[in-house]
Amino acid sequence: MRAIQVREFGGPEVLRPVELPDPVPGPGQVMVDMAVTDVIYLDVMRRSGRAGPAAPSLPYVPGRGGAGRVHAVGEGVDPAWLGRRVVARTDGGYAERLLAAETQIVPVPDDLGLREAAAVLHDGGTAIGLFAETPAAEGEWVLVTAAAGGAAHLLVQLALDAGARVVAAARGERKLAMLRGLGATAVVDYSAPDWPARVREATGGRGADLVFDGAGGAYGRAAFDAVADGGRFVSYGSAGGGITQIDPELAERRKVTVHNPLFGGPPPDPATAHARIARALELTAKGVLRPHIGAVYPLEQAAEAHRALEERRTLGRALLLVSG
Repeated sequence: MRAIQVREFGGPEVLRPVELPDPVPGPGQVMVDMAVTDVIYLDVMRRSGRAGPAAPSLPYVPGRGGAGRVHAVGEGVDPAWLGRRVVARTDGGYAERLLAAETQIVPVPDDLGLREAAAVLHDGGTAIGLFAETPAAEGEWVLVTAAAGGAAHLLVQLALDAGARVVAAARGERKLAMLRGLGATAVVDYSAPDWPARVREATGGRGADLVFDGAGGAYGRAAFDAVADGGRFVSYGSAGGGITQIDPELAERRKVTVHNPLFGGPPPDPATAHARIARALELTAKGVLRPHIGAVYPLEQAAEAHRALEERRTLGRALLLVSG
């Protein structure tokens, strides 16, 4: 089978096309003929050797799953899975065929395309989880930073669907135009030094009731200036220079609840993760979530997909087209 393999950590150039033996499903496993896989920032961190405890052993096939059809099943697996369209969340997605445990696959609704399914496999589950833990109420103001990113642009849509008003912050007119198209109430370019003041202006001077900070670093600290006293601040991203660290005394003084759900705590249990992915697929099939697929590359151009993601040229989600 065709695959992408990493033999040493480094830049995008270490992503090399190779031929590998087809996998064979063991007990409790399925083999999926992959159609498409998503490219997420964890892939970049693993490839570059910056994933810490999540670093894979070399050599390895990157990717955290994707979408396709079940081609074969192992002992003890319901044969009704054969031929079904599924998403699978497991290692080795940059390949024509993928092994996954039966518990790691989720059926794709009949009226949902595989590209769209792959686009919400990770981002959709993340956004659903973040919003379930800290939901927005109707009429509230919600600020989403790095809002053109994979999970963030889905958070924009979830907040709007809940009846909230959304200020979407991103850099550059290209990203802001995308966010206007998603229905954001207001957009703010955070390349402007006074952008938190513009958020407060958009919210009538009060600030945002809820902030979803996917940027981190200096952008995240600036976003904290735009949250209203008594509001909620959810920090889940680090693309801007590390997870946002908020002074606990400052948060207490302003009565702002700070939550870092993806850092320092246990990951969701498998049943919860499965349910979140299924919910994301359901909402996408219904049109509540509209994943923005910013770029589609053939499998052999995985290096370019990584390069674009690192250079922040990707809007929404990038995909690798494996077959079909």
